[in-house]
Amino acid sequence: MPPHQLLSLLLCPGLRIPRLSVLCAQPRARAMAISSSSWELPLVAVCQVTSTPDKQENFKTCAELVREAARLGACLAFLPEAFDFIARDPAETLHLSEPLGGNLLGEYTQLARECGLWLSLGGFHERGQDWEQTQKIYNCHVLLNDKGSVVATYRKTHLCDVEIPGQGPMHESDSTIPGPSLESPVSTPAGKIGLAICYDMRFPELSLALAQAGAEILTYPSAFGSVTGPAHWEVLLRARAIETQCYVVAAAQCGRHHEKRASYGHSMVVDPWGTVVARCPEGPGLCLARIDLRYLRQLRQHLPVFQHRRPDLYGSLGRLPS
Repeated sequence: MPPHQLLSLLLCPGLRIPRLSVLCAQPRARAMAISSSSWELPLVAVCQVTSTPDKQENFKTCAELVREAARLGACLAFLPEAFDFIARDPAETLHLSEPLGGNLLGEYTQLARECGLWLSLGGFHERGQDWEQTQKIYNCHVLLNDKGSVVATYRKTHLCDVEIPGQGPMHESDSTIPGPSLESPVSTPAGKIGLAICYDMRFPELSLALAQAGAEILTYPSAFGSVTGPAHWEVLLRARAIETQCYVVAAAQCGRHHEKRASYGHSMVVDPWGTVVARCPEGPGLCLARIDLRYLRQLRQHLPVFQHRRPDLYGSLGRLPS
């Protein structure tokens, strides 16, 4: 029996934690042969939650999933955008926000140390150093190592100010300041990770910049809506994976957060060929995927698209500033 099938049999059947479902998705057949054993590959966990304005309840849910991810052997767990809370309006968002040095992030640093795994905290409502002057916050993707130290922060550069019929208006800039820069990819036990957040996935220049700077995994923690989700979510994630030849990890919010907002869910992992190799079921829970960097390098060698680019014709699209 192939190792990935055995892994699914061992981990998936009957695996449940209270109120939360857990799915271990079995990889589909790939277009290229892989010789490395899946047992040697790093395991990542992608968490799906339904945040509310109650920060402590949200933390309890996220902590339960992170502990389950650690128990299953994951080296890194990804949480979605707004893992800390989803408020009813901009005023409540600002009221509930905290600085990076606040109590809530302190609880997550302790959780990372306790569980001994890295955490991608996909979109923290951060009161920055300019809070007193601006009275606005940043949507901040925080990466913690297994010692609980902050190793990288990325502040969302593309804010979601849109009005989609049937989904309700979204004016992120009412409470949020766009980030000033991109973050260079960060080495982790799973590979080099490029940090982004939700709406950023609609801008391929960002993903190309991260890939050309050495990213092997792109992560898009998100809270997609009920109209754009079915239409664009999987298509965009697979496109970003194919064009950059990176793994794409997308932890998502799901379900109804309160009377004013709901999210699409469908957290997933996409491999560099564009195949969805793991996907969360409906409701809060997690899915697992192994990251095969040998496969990634093999694919890039056989299909060397980055060597074939023509910046002489269309400029150097997507390059991180030096």
